[in-house]
Amino acid sequence: MMEKMSEENIEDVRVLEAQIENLQAEVAALQRQQQDNHKDITFHLRGHIQDAMSYVCGQKQAGEKEKVLSKLTEEVEELEEDLKRQTQMNGISLNSCTTKTLQSSGRQLVQQLCVSGHCSELVFQVEFQLSEVKKGQRSERTISDLNVVMDTSDLQNFSSFLSGVEESRDLLLFFRTLRTFSDRCDDRRRTFQHFQEKYPSVVSLPGGCRSAVMTLNHPELPGCVLFVHWSVEVSREGRVTPKIELLTKIPEKALQLFPSQAVSGAAEAFQSLLRILGPEAAVESVIMAVSLSQDT
Repeated sequence: MMEKMSEENIEDVRVLEAQIENLQAEVAALQRQQQDNHKDITFHLRGHIQDAMSYVCGQKQAGEKEKVLSKLTEEVEELEEDLKRQTQMNGISLNSCTTKTLQSSGRQLVQQLCVSGHCSELVFQVEFQLSEVKKGQRSERTISDLNVVMDTSDLQNFSSFLSGVEESRDLLLFFRTLRTFSDRCDDRRRTFQHFQEKYPSVVSLPGGCRSAVMTLNHPELPGCVLFVHWSVEVSREGRVTPKIELLTKIPEKALQLFPSQAVSGAAEAFQSLLRILGPEAAVESVIMAVSLSQDT
């Protein structure tokens, strides 16, 4: 009887040991998941940050709560002021930044990062892997698997550049070119909007003030339209170049009244004005000619 009971006890112990090992494995997995979750970072407005701090400080002793909260609030305000200055300097605002640890060892750390934000009206999302390898007292960081997501429906000239950036994994080039490209698009928007407000009877913007086309049409010359096509081209190397052209649309009957050289020479004459006067003055000269000075 004693031998049988001893065998039963041994079997029970084995079952308990197996259960303990399973529980330890589950605990280790949950700890790793918690560690990854704690590495997720999201930038929010000041109110959300202070709510989170209040929650953390609420777990402190009552005597320390106000002191810790005051110090954290001061530090957050300083960080927000610094972030505001950085945003004003580089023109890029970050909405969120999340990171997830893929691999962690004594010498190597691999993380998956996702950054989203906007530069003026251009919204972007950048995903990439960041690998950090320790070599003695130094650390080397490399970027891989770069993926840039943007609404390129109206950014055909930007698509080729994005492909090049993803191949070269050059984040600095992406953000620098994005700022320059956005600035040139803003220049075009302000110019188009200014002329539409100043010459409402002649200037129209069929695609809105952020489109690449402005039309000039005198009320007394139906069917005769001039188009100012202002594109912003970006090379694969990140060189941003505005390109402004004058296009004409004149009915066949009207063409018979004018020498062909006069019509075809309008585009060349406009390019000469661009070189001499610059974009705004050249465009206004054409508008004045179309309006026959009736809006001045």
